[in-house]
Amino acid sequence: MKRRDFIQQATAATALATIGGYGFSSFAAGTSTKKITVLHTNDVHSHIDPFGPDDSRNANQGGVARRATLIESIRKENPNTLLLDAGDIFQGTPYFNYYGGELEFKLMSKLKYDAATIGNHDFDNGIDGLYAQLPHANFQFISANYDFKNTVMDTHVKPYQIFIKDGIKIAVFGIGIKLDGLVDKKMYKETVYLDPIETSQEMTRILKDQEQCDLVICLSHLGYHYSKSPEKISDLNLAKSTKDIDLIIGGHTHTFLPKPTVAQNIEGKNVLVNQVGCYGINLGKIDFYFDSDKSKSANGTSIIV
Repeated sequence: MKRRDFIQQATAATALATIGGYGFSSFAAGTSTKKITVLHTNDVHSHIDPFGPDDSRNANQGGVARRATLIESIRKENPNTLLLDAGDIFQGTPYFNYYGGELEFKLMSKLKYDAATIGNHDFDNGIDGLYAQLPHANFQFISANYDFKNTVMDTHVKPYQIFIKDGIKIAVFGIGIKLDGLVDKKMYKETVYLDPIETSQEMTRILKDQEQCDLVICLSHLGYHYSKSPEKISDLNLAKSTKDIDLIIGGHTHTFLPKPTVAQNIEGKNVLVNQVGCYGINLGKIDFYFDSDKSKSANGTSIIV
């Protein structure tokens, strides 16, 4: 989608866009309904400052300080909020070239990110460079299909993390793109790539059957969709090939979606797939509502920062 078209669509919709298939018809507004808010970014690429007023495409947009203010206001409205990132935190401005990722992780920690997955550009200083910045990250890195056991990242990355908000059990697991062909082998060393679909199937079995989670979120850096290679593993292909995932938060392809796509899983049930472009220009916001028997509905939108 062209950015101009996206802005027109996003600004035209002043209210949250209701996600089809997750309607509110079965809900009566009342104290029994619980609301969980999921905020997310992807492919920020070391963009700390907002774009300048003379930028031809993104004038006066983005910036960590503005994002922090926006996140703070949303958390005040609903304390039961998660903040997630779908990878490619590094590479794109001189801040990364000079500080090697330290500033990015420190700022994300101040914004109180809950978890992030790992994108291909997060290896741009090598796996040792990524490891060196971990002390600055007060949030969990999650990746289920990168096996780091023979690297310095061993034990520092979890396949998933579980959060409990207002009695709702929320699982977040991470899925990364195949590094071979994107990243020089010497940068990721002995990291082993596992099949995303098979790994996701195993994750959902654990998280739904064993852990009994109420909401399952996949943090993905696979890319939204590849029109020239539709068979390539993407978020949309992952959604239709798996079950028990409620939301896929994506990255890598810098896809601007004004609201989440509603896809169908292997059982014909709805899966939300979202991605909010790049460079911190947008903040994704998805509200899940749970009634007394934990049936759920959702609203989603993309907020221009």
